[in-house]
Amino acid sequence: MSHKQIRNIAIIAHVDHGKTTMVDQLLRQSGTFAEHEKVVDTVMDNNAIEKERGITILAKNCAVTWEGTHINIVDTPGHADFGGEVERALSMVDGVVLLIDAQEGPMPQTRFVTKKALALGLKPILVVNKVDKPGARPDFVVNAAFDLFDKLGATDEQLDFPVVYASGINGWSSLVEGPPNEQWGPDMSALFNTILEHVPHQQGDPAAPLQLQISALDFSTFVGRIGVGRISQGTVRPMMDVVVMEGLDGKAMKGRVNQVLTFQGLERVQTDEAGPGEIVLINGLTDIGIGVTITDPTNPAPLPMLKVDEPTLTMNFCVNTSPLAGREGKYVTSRQIWDRL
Repeated sequence: MSHKQIRNIAIIAHVDHGKTTMVDQLLRQSGTFAEHEKVVDTVMDNNAIEKERGITILAKNCAVTWEGTHINIVDTPGHADFGGEVERALSMVDGVVLLIDAQEGPMPQTRFVTKKALALGLKPILVVNKVDKPGARPDFVVNAAFDLFDKLGATDEQLDFPVVYASGINGWSSLVEGPPNEQWGPDMSALFNTILEHVPHQQGDPAAPLQLQISALDFSTFVGRIGVGRISQGTVRPMMDVVVMEGLDGKAMKGRVNQVLTFQGLERVQTDEAGPGEIVLINGLTDIGIGVTITDPTNPAPLPMLKVDEPTLTMNFCVNTSPLAGREGKYVTSRQIWDRL
C-alpha cells in the first residue's frame, strides 16, 4: 500500500478566474467520468448558493489519477471571508496551483489565500488561465505574480515557480506561451506533468504509529459525523482502535474507526487501508472535531491543533447612545437584547 504514488494539491484563484472550470477539465481528461456518465458542468460548486452565484464557498475535495499517480485536488474558496475554510484546506496539501486570469492579473482575494499558502512553505505552480482571450497579457501576469510572491515574503525556492499557460474552457495547457498551434498540447497534460514534477510526495512511514489530523467535517444521516483529513504517517484500517487527541496536551478519547473512504473522482470509495499522504474520510468516532489528531492508542503521536484566523467581521451590541434613545418602543434598556438574540 505504501508504494502508492500520491500528490495533494490545492487550487487557488480569485472569483471567476476559471478555477471550477479547470477542475472540470482535469476530472474529464483523467478519465474520471466513464463514457456513459453525464458530465455536469462546474461539478465542484454543488452547494445551492454556490450554484446560484457561481462561486466556491466550501473547500471540497476530488481526486484524479494521471499516469498511475493519485492526485487529490482540494478546491479552496477565493474569498477572504472564508479564511477558516482556506487554512484547514491548505493543511491537507503539499503544493498549490495558483490560477490567474491572463487579462486581469492577480487580484486581492488571490493575495489572501496565496499569503497563507506561502507562509505554510507550499511551493506554487502558476497557471495563466484564459490565454485565448483577446485581451490576454500573459507576460504581465507572470511578472505581477512574481512581484506579489515577493511582497508576500516568498523564499527563493518559492519564487522559482513553474508557469503553465492554459485555457480551461477549451481544455488545453502548454509550457510555452504563443498562439495555439502544434506547440500547445491538445489537452491538460502539461499541467498534470508539472504537478507530478513539482509537488512533493508524502514521505511518511506506513509502519509508524498512525497520525491523521482532521481538517474538515462532513455529516451523513447513516453514519453520523465524518472526519476528513490527511494521514501524515501510519496506516488506517476499518474497525481499528484509535484515540482522538485534542492537540499536544489536550484530552484523549478512545474510539473505533468504522469505515475508511478515499476520494476517487467526485465519489467516495471504501477502502481496506490507507497510508501516508492519502486524504481520507473516516466515520464511527463521536468525539471527532476540527484539528483533532486520530492516533495510535499504544503510541500516540498528536499534532498541534489547527489555528484559524479571527473572523473578518465582528459586531458589538451596545446600549443605544443616540439622542432619540428611550423615546419610543416598549423596551428601552439593553437587558432585553439578549432575549431578542
